[in-house]
Amino acid sequence: MYEYGQTDVGEINSGKLTFHQGATCQREALPNSGLTCLSKLEPAELSGCFSGLRAEYEKVKGENLRLDMSRGKPCPQQLDLALGMLACVDKDHYKSPTGVDCRNYGGVDGLPEVKELFAPILGVRPEEIIIGGNSSLNMMHDTIARAMLFGVVDGEVPWGRLPVVKFLCPSPGYDRHFALCEFFGIQMITVEMTERGPDMDEVEKLVAADETIKGIWCVPRYSNPTGITYSAETVERLARMRTKAPDFRIFWDNAYVVHHLTSAPEPLKNILEACAEAGHPERVFIFTSTSKISFSGAGLAMLAASARNIARIRKELAFQTIGPDKINQLRHLLFFRDPAGIEAHMKKHAAIIAPKFELVLEMLRTELAGVATWNEPKGGYFINFNTMEGCAKRVVELAAEAGVILTPAGATYPYGKDPLDRNIRLAPTFPDLPELKRAMEVFVLCVKLATVEKLLKTRS
Repeated sequence: MYEYGQTDVGEINSGKLTFHQGATCQREALPNSGLTCLSKLEPAELSGCFSGLRAEYEKVKGENLRLDMSRGKPCPQQLDLALGMLACVDKDHYKSPTGVDCRNYGGVDGLPEVKELFAPILGVRPEEIIIGGNSSLNMMHDTIARAMLFGVVDGEVPWGRLPVVKFLCPSPGYDRHFALCEFFGIQMITVEMTERGPDMDEVEKLVAADETIKGIWCVPRYSNPTGITYSAETVERLARMRTKAPDFRIFWDNAYVVHHLTSAPEPLKNILEACAEAGHPERVFIFTSTSKISFSGAGLAMLAASARNIARIRKELAFQTIGPDKINQLRHLLFFRDPAGIEAHMKKHAAIIAPKFELVLEMLRTELAGVATWNEPKGGYFINFNTMEGCAKRVVELAAEAGVILTPAGATYPYGKDPLDRNIRLAPTFPDLPELKRAMEVFVLCVKLATVEKLLKTRS
């Protein structure tokens, strides 16, 4: 899965590890590692390779680099794209098109016009969406908190009164989802991610047998970090599957719904419609935000669900707030105007970050084909990278010592524990191109060094 540019021959050249496309090796590949033939080198040859890589690494450490690829943040050039939004609201423009004075209290679920702006993007009706503050993570946190305190529609008991609550966590996945579960004391069950979404055979088996499983995390389009988009079959199976818990919920974090890197967006079946058609209209909570569209610290978050779910959440919100930041909602409305305006804006984002993804992917193809595997995403913010088994933590450690900060190894799995110690999430968006190139040069060196170290230990 996600294997690109596999090669067959690795050789020692002036103390460095190099690889040749298209060559053929008659020796058997090392199982489950993505690494071929190098494992058959004699110890003296591996030691020579290690010495050359280590010498190069020590030189890099002497540069005292400070480069950060740890989080998927928009770069300053992306944030600049929305600067015009700051001038949209002034002393003459503070009312919504229907006359709402956005300076005052009210509108707990958001301006109607802003609902109409974002509802088509999520594939819902305006009455099925709530516009919140700047953070979808905040809305996910509050949705779980309400379920723990008060339960959900059709739920018999608040989750917090139950001795055990469990969530399914497709992995590699989003570390902040897992952190929320830990914060609320929710037990996590790892489910393997495939090229079509979660392993649905395993998901269906688990939810049908265990009433303590109350939810599943999903990043359905350009998933974090694997970059895959759920297939129509996966969406349909999630919607119609039989669950032992009547109050089971899908937490559908559609964070990258409009974050395309190509001119051919990957299609995603409408989960709310699929759940309704399957007879489970209340099953899904949908989340997204403009954090990577407008301003990360001053965007808009959204929660979409069935009309019954929304009605209940609106009542509960009335005890939490007298109204959201409607001036910020108005800014977004006046700046984007309609879904076509958002689409045009996102093409500008893609023009900035697509070259960064291509730079990273080209370096991986050139330098690490046959040593590791990775995905080539068509959208989103990450590249999913797999080292040889048992090497990810060492790669991250080596990179940090050389001045390149990566997402911690294991962060893409529940409790921070990658069972194979091989997954690393690469975040190319924030650094500028020269910084990104240098960071990737160091990363590539660290992968090679960690791989040869591992082989030397294995051989010894």
